[in-house]
Amino acid sequence: EAGVLELGSYPGPRMLSPERLALPDYEYLAQRHVLTYMEDAVCQLLENKEDISQYGVARFFTEYFNSVCQGTHILFREFSFIQATPHNRASFLRAFWKCFRTVGKNGDLLTMREYHCLLQLLCPDFPLELTQKAARIVLMDDAMDCLMSFSDFLFAFQIQFYYSEFLESVAAIYQDLLAGKNPNTVIVPTSSSGQHRQRPPLGEASLLEGVEASLFSQCLENLCDRHKYSCPPPALVKEVLSNVQRLTFYGFLVALSKHHGINQALGALPDKGDLMHDPAMDEELERLL
Repeated sequence: EAGVLELGSYPGPRMLSPERLALPDYEYLAQRHVLTYMEDAVCQLLENKEDISQYGVARFFTEYFNSVCQGTHILFREFSFIQATPHNRASFLRAFWKCFRTVGKNGDLLTMREYHCLLQLLCPDFPLELTQKAARIVLMDDAMDCLMSFSDFLFAFQIQFYYSEFLESVAAIYQDLLAGKNPNTVIVPTSSSGQHRQRPPLGEASLLEGVEASLFSQCLENLCDRHKYSCPPPALVKEVLSNVQRLTFYGFLVALSKHHGINQALGALPDKGDLMHDPAMDEELERLL
C-alpha cells in the first residue's frame, strides 16, 4: 500500500512522512494521481471481467497496483495513458532503457526512424513528432536521417518526453525574446496554452544568434512558478543558464539533456556511466541463453 502512495519513486517505496500525512485528502489524491489509476483499473476490470472472474477482483487490484509500483503497467498501452502522469512517463523511460540498452551495449548507431520503431514496440501509437523533436536535440542542424548513439538519443528523449509541455512553453518564450520583446512584456504561457501550442520553426538565424541567458533565466523562473506540468528543478535550470552569456533554444535543450543533476532529479534513468549496466537483467539473460 505504501508503494502505491509513493508512485514514481525509484527504487521502492518510502515510509510516509508527517509532511505527506499533513496534506488534505483531495490534494494528496491529485498530487499522486491516484484517481487516474483507480479509473484505469476499473476500466481494465470491466474490459476483462470474464477472465478476472476466475481469480477474483481483489487479486486483480493487487496485481494492477503492484504493476503500477513496478512501472510495468505502461507496457503496450496507448500514448494517452503513458503520458497521463509523471510516474507513467518515468516508467516508460525506464522500460525503454531496459528493453533496448543492448543497442547501446553493442555500440549500434540508429536513425530517428529506427528509434521510433523501437518506441512503437512499447507503445504502438507513439507520435512521430515527439521522436523527431528528441532527435533534433541530438542532431541540431544535421539531417534527420543521421545516425545517433543510444545514450545520446535516450537522454535527449528523456528531456523531450518527460518535460514536453514545459518545453513548448519555453519555445514560445524563446521566440518572444528572439523577436526583441522586453522580458517584462513576454507572456509566460500558462499550462493550458502551452500544452497545445505548436513549437515555432527555429531558423538558421535563431540557431546562431540565441538570446541573453540572464533574460531567458528571468522568464523561465516565472514559468516554473506558474507551470502546472512537470518542470526541471528551477535551481538546476538557473545553474544551466548561469554558465553562459547567450544561448540558443536547442543549446538549452542539449544542456538540460546532459545535466547530471536533472537526470538524478527525474529519477528514471541511471547516470550515463552506468547506462549499460544492469546486473540483474544480465544475469537473467545469461540464464535464458
